[in-house]
Amino acid sequence: MVDGTKNSDKGALDGIRVLDLTRVLAGPWASQLLADYGAEVIKVERPGRGDDTRSWGPPWLRDAAGDATTDSAYFLSANRNKRSITINLANPDGSRIARDLAVRSDVVLENYRVGTLQKYGLGYADLNRLNPALIYCSITAYGQTGSRADYPGYDAMIQASGGLMSITGMPDEEGGSPQKAGVAIADIMAGMYAATAVLAALVSRSQTGQGQEIDVPLYDSQVSWLANQNMNFLIGGEAPGRLGTAHPNLVPYQAFPTLDGHLMLAIGNDRQFVAFATCLGRPDLAVDERFLCNSDRVRNREALVRLIANEMVKRETGAWLAEMTAAGVPVGPINNIAEVFSEPYAAERELVKVLRHPAAGDLPSVANPVRFSETPVTYRRAPPLIGEHTQEILSRELGLSSQEIKLLAESGAI
Repeated sequence: MVDGTKNSDKGALDGIRVLDLTRVLAGPWASQLLADYGAEVIKVERPGRGDDTRSWGPPWLRDAAGDATTDSAYFLSANRNKRSITINLANPDGSRIARDLAVRSDVVLENYRVGTLQKYGLGYADLNRLNPALIYCSITAYGQTGSRADYPGYDAMIQASGGLMSITGMPDEEGGSPQKAGVAIADIMAGMYAATAVLAALVSRSQTGQGQEIDVPLYDSQVSWLANQNMNFLIGGEAPGRLGTAHPNLVPYQAFPTLDGHLMLAIGNDRQFVAFATCLGRPDLAVDERFLCNSDRVRNREALVRLIANEMVKRETGAWLAEMTAAGVPVGPINNIAEVFSEPYAAERELVKVLRHPAAGDLPSVANPVRFSETPVTYRRAPPLIGEHTQEILSRELGLSSQEIKLLAESGAI
């Protein structure tokens, strides 16, 4: 169990402060990664409402008495290791508080519409004058420049317009249609790009003493991480289509029905194909001139997939998995999420951490997958209640008195 108040291990980013002006997923995902690596993250939320995702339920977090709270499971997925302060940025006193915190921070993360924060004196140019060492990272739908800079955007529309949905789902001839991924992967990947960009900027600052502005668009990120599919088009000249679970450049690399379910086969080289053909009881396939090397198998995809499918349905999933795994063939079951967390491997790798939550008591949280030898990921705080740390931050970080804090609350600044 992880005690939310204990921090005996220092993370790699210990001593780095992040002022997090983001909400929903891309920005909070980035700041949670930085927080996991040891950064102090101050999450700024709107008074009374907080991060949009607090209301994106059900399911809802339940308190110690078993009653539903107003915090969704969605919010809990991206806001670990943060302190929450409520600030009304449109209030002059509120924007002043945010500026004062920015002056005392190493990084500002924001995902407002382009130009919004400049109205409150919280744009990059404003804060750079006050803190030249500040790293200012903006995450938006389409970036800070260009004809779409003013457009709003959410994950699903970015998955669609950025190309991902055109290669996700079963092909038309099999009754398929474009599909989005089962999680907000455009948001998550933009958050990952943002986190790595901040880390790079911190390294640069350690050498030059200068901060910088970082522009991370969801759309550009989505296009960028299409990886081999992008190059398939740029080199081959044809737009890739939907192949269901199949791979455009490797065969066999897809899900197959078995006698009692499905499994996922992922053959990555010719040696593995030879081993697979032996397990399948069809060693002849490995010497068939149509399938000798991967390029042959890609050209003759339809014929090979049909032959494999005819054999795979003859045995149970478990039998195939046992034999192929022993032979070094990359293959796996198609688990649902409940099965993922109930497998012994989940406990072996400690994929779930339990945090102390002020309302719920013990709260499960999915572990960061990175393992450091010297600066371990830390699990210091459960996702905060809205404004849970407002008074603490104002008094400790800005030195405000209880009377000053009371007046700010009365004015609607916090």
